[in-house]
Amino acid sequence: MELNEVLRFADEKVFSKTGKHLDDLQETILKEVCQGRKYAKIAQDCDRSEGYVRVAAYELWKILSDVFEEDVSRVNVKAILERAKFYTNFSPTTIGSENVTVNNHVNFCQRKVRSPSSPQNPQQTPTQPHIDLGDAPEIFTFFDRTSELSTLENWITQEHTRLIALLGISGIGKTTLSLSLIDRIKTQFDYVIYRSLRFSPTLDATLTNLLQIFSQQSEIPQSIETKISQILDYLRKYRCLIVLDDVQMLWGSGQLAGQYKTGYEDYQLFFKLIAEVCHQSCLILNSWEKPREIARLSKDNHPVRCFVLGSLGVAAKEILNSQKLSDQETWETLIDIYQGNPLWLEFTATLIQELFGGRVAEFLQCEMPILDEGLQSQLSQPFGRLTAAELAVMVHLANQPEPVAVSQIFNKIPFSPSEIVNAVRSLGNRFLLDTQEQEQITLFSLNSVVKQYVKTQT
Repeated sequence: MELNEVLRFADEKVFSKTGKHLDDLQETILKEVCQGRKYAKIAQDCDRSEGYVRVAAYELWKILSDVFEEDVSRVNVKAILERAKFYTNFSPTTIGSENVTVNNHVNFCQRKVRSPSSPQNPQQTPTQPHIDLGDAPEIFTFFDRTSELSTLENWITQEHTRLIALLGISGIGKTTLSLSLIDRIKTQFDYVIYRSLRFSPTLDATLTNLLQIFSQQSEIPQSIETKISQILDYLRKYRCLIVLDDVQMLWGSGQLAGQYKTGYEDYQLFFKLIAEVCHQSCLILNSWEKPREIARLSKDNHPVRCFVLGSLGVAAKEILNSQKLSDQETWETLIDIYQGNPLWLEFTATLIQELFGGRVAEFLQCEMPILDEGLQSQLSQPFGRLTAAELAVMVHLANQPEPVAVSQIFNKIPFSPSEIVNAVRSLGNRFLLDTQEQEQITLFSLNSVVKQYVKTQT
């Protein structure tokens, strides 16, 4: 049988069962494996890591196993597809309640397929969940985020969202919000886990760490595809809430937002599987860069959501009150200047207390905004990751009195229109730009704090 015919048959069967076609990588793996090529060669041809291809292949074999109702692997996939294609040419006859299909005197008993909408082996959530917060910071104060907490709680407990990206510029309060969310809904889970990726652990290291929590007495497998499979099994078996913080540390500096460092590409497939595979758990990713795969998955009707955390608003007055600042009638002005960012306001409030005796009105008489040393250090982290084109766009915007359209940046900096468009998009995914619509044109600018920081660096 022609290889293209086999591949087309496999895709049709997968689509009829799942409503999705095989993606480009899955088609490539299937085609190459049917021609006897090994994973290392496939990875080389696809410009992917071998581990990435192995994990993708493992998931492909699981999909085909469900579709053809027998165990499919690299060794037998071609034979199974050819045999299934052969028998499909005959008209099946269903006999009684046993659902036995008769094909040219060969009988096949169909296994009962479980519903993809219901998790396997659902467990009764105990009153005392297993909570492992690792190196999570202790939260001493939590400023009002009632609306944000309610939205996230609804997504997780009512809409059963599997993957949530909690996003926002550095210092906006993502870690505090996610830990407060854990405290609010922890009793609804069997396992609650928080881990920071600030030191850029590989996916293999992260999976090993998680498996040590789930299976304290079991031996941890060596292969990454087996580790992923076991993690997915635990997410099906138990109701788990896992928060991975500082996800932006998986991406490289000097590249557009969301591009993985070399050797970290396996995370992309892992997050994709979390979104697509049926389970009863939720993974939250905290980041000050938007993951590219999240943007794609959230558009494909997957149980995936993005939540961009913004200003604290008037609730930020609690920060100023805790620092015993005076001139309360000026507090909202101060909050607006510093974008309602909790960390930025804490740095600034400390500065006002130390140098202006806590008098906000006196501080505001200075040319605004003044950037505390700690605030500048905080901003240096995302700025240290920008590409040359992004930096050029930022410098150009910092010197514009009014917001500008992308087309107005063309020919103003030494980069091509494509490079400028990609840079502006990347800066948006880093939450370093403000946008507004005016007469059906999208305009871009920098907030006063970011603009001042750019000017101090150039």
